[in-house]
Amino acid sequence: MLVFIGMFIVIIMQLANLQLFSSEYKIMADMQGTFRKVIYPDRGIVYDRKGRPILQNTTIYDLMVTPNKVRGIDTVALCQILNITEEQFNKKIVELILKNSRTRPSTFEALLSQDKMAMLNESMYKFAPAFYLQERSVRSFPFDAAANVLGYTAEVDTNFLKYHKDEGYVSGDYAGKTGIEKIYEKALMGERGIEYWKRDNKNRLTEKSENGRFDTVAVAGQNMHSYIDIELQELGEKLMQNKIGSIVAIDPKTGGILAMVSAPTYKPTLLTGSQRRKHLNELYRDPAKPLLNRAVNAAYSPGSTFKTLQALIGLHEGAITTGFSVSCHGAYYGCGRPMKCLDFGTFDLRHAITVSDNTYFANVMERVINNPKYPSVDSSTNAWRNYMNAFGLGKKLGVDVPTERNGFIPGSPYFDKLYGANRWKFCQLLSMSIGQGEVNTTPIQVANEMCYLANKGWFITPHIVDSIEGGDKFGLLAPYREKHHPIDIPDSIFEAVHDGMQGVMERGTGAGAKVPGVVVCGKTGTVENYIRGVKQPNHSFFTAFAPRDNPKIAIMCVVENSGRFGGTYAAPIVSLMIEKYLNDSITDKARLARLEQLAKTNLIPPSIAVELKRLDSLDHARDTGYLVQKGYINISRDTLGIEEDVEVKAADVEKLKQQLKQEEEKRRKDSLAKRQKIEAILPDNKKKTELKDSVPQ
Repeated sequence: MLVFIGMFIVIIMQLANLQLFSSEYKIMADMQGTFRKVIYPDRGIVYDRKGRPILQNTTIYDLMVTPNKVRGIDTVALCQILNITEEQFNKKIVELILKNSRTRPSTFEALLSQDKMAMLNESMYKFAPAFYLQERSVRSFPFDAAANVLGYTAEVDTNFLKYHKDEGYVSGDYAGKTGIEKIYEKALMGERGIEYWKRDNKNRLTEKSENGRFDTVAVAGQNMHSYIDIELQELGEKLMQNKIGSIVAIDPKTGGILAMVSAPTYKPTLLTGSQRRKHLNELYRDPAKPLLNRAVNAAYSPGSTFKTLQALIGLHEGAITTGFSVSCHGAYYGCGRPMKCLDFGTFDLRHAITVSDNTYFANVMERVINNPKYPSVDSSTNAWRNYMNAFGLGKKLGVDVPTERNGFIPGSPYFDKLYGANRWKFCQLLSMSIGQGEVNTTPIQVANEMCYLANKGWFITPHIVDSIEGGDKFGLLAPYREKHHPIDIPDSIFEAVHDGMQGVMERGTGAGAKVPGVVVCGKTGTVENYIRGVKQPNHSFFTAFAPRDNPKIAIMCVVENSGRFGGTYAAPIVSLMIEKYLNDSITDKARLARLEQLAKTNLIPPSIAVELKRLDSLDHARDTGYLVQKGYINISRDTLGIEEDVEVKAADVEKLKQQLKQEEEKRRKDSLAKRQKIEAILPDNKKKTELKDSVPQ
């Protein structure tokens, strides 16, 4: 009797506990009948300088799964809709469990296509409660331009979550990976919201739980206004079609970047939607490196554009005056080995800039380095380097675009390591006097150098974003509100340099690129180009600002491997960009024809063109029709000795496939054996490669 009474009391107490005190089963029941829906906010919209949206949002859906609920659902039907095998399905579930645990919702397939969405909408009841559709706001690009500037977003991975563990990200979130999407992530991302929905016995959502009492509202990201002129950006990308290089245009008064072109580029829409991963893989493999933002990440000798800064230093140091003149008889002979000049005659400072005389600027730098006011060549070289650093060269400027490089301006430690302490003198620096040798700059630095010249001694760090709606809550724009006035150089010195640069456009090396009705100050540059010590076609450089009085645009252009002078390709491209920006249009028929001619000019190096074709043939090795259409079968016939009129046979295709596979394997082994360097290589590269560990990158 006591046992039964005791058992009865225990049962009564347990029932009372479950009914009155414990919330465990209530929670389980609520979880079964309630669905927690994450509401992803719209990312902030980005506008160009005229208020046109250049980065906005559209809605797409992800297929989400909670792995511990995947039982008793129609996996066969789901696999048919997603076009995967059951083996692939099971593998994906295991990967998600390892990545995000069994109980947390994970993205099974992101950015569903319209076709898959239509089929899933009809059948989702078969896959619930394990699977559900998650609405997501993704990026759209009204102008399909400025890909390297705007960047792209992608789902966060485990590494991202590890380094941002206290910032509220969870698996399935998207974050900016490149461009301003990455730099301004905090402002653009917004805040997620949560909605609680009731479910019926078939797991269909019916109504909000408690009338939305416990819901939290999603907060959209902050909108931004940029300095980008999207029409100018589109023009720059058109002019740089089938070329490798960069254009950077800046408003010198604000530091606002008006256009930042990296060529070749890609359509930003390629990295949105269900085909994003496929397109990203193709872009990674492209030997022309379209994902590389050359404006901030490529390194070049600046060539003769550097001479304007040499003039500033020479005048400010008192090493020369504007009347100082030098005669050129074909070369500079001061160091035993002649350094050629293209113009014969006697030139003062202004005329030396106009005709870009090498001998003149070799003498200028010689006087700076051997200046008796300095006790040694070491100290004068470091003083020269400090000037260049003050002008914004040899260090990161801090532009609001990721992956910016330092460039390189050498000082005495570099030459001590190269030649030994006290075992070098000016002649070891000779090539730097004309912007060659060890000097290493990025396009953004060269464009900023033009801002410094245009403003007669100051600049604001170049940046894309002008303002953020709702205020700069995170202090992201603070670095771009300060004027940098590093050295007090008199305006008269700048005026002398401006005179020479105006002469470049009126009667010098840039005379073929005048802008109608606009006084432009410019400087051409022809940059020697070496790859692993082997001479390649020269790069074409041009820098300018306009108009001379009250400058509104400072701009540079580099066209890699053009094999011609700066005035041949880079100067006319800059000329058209200046006209478009200042006049808002180009109307002259002759200049429009020149624009189209430049846009159609193909300057892609043959080595890259061959590699692109080879990769294309590998991608389509199984598609006989494609191979015939593109001429790859005929190419293989020539290689294998097959007669032209022989019908294409399966054996021929197999031979081609084997040949392509062998080439791919050889290329892979070669790439492992070599340390690849960026395509924009400085002169005297062999020497630099040997010293790569001592040269800042």
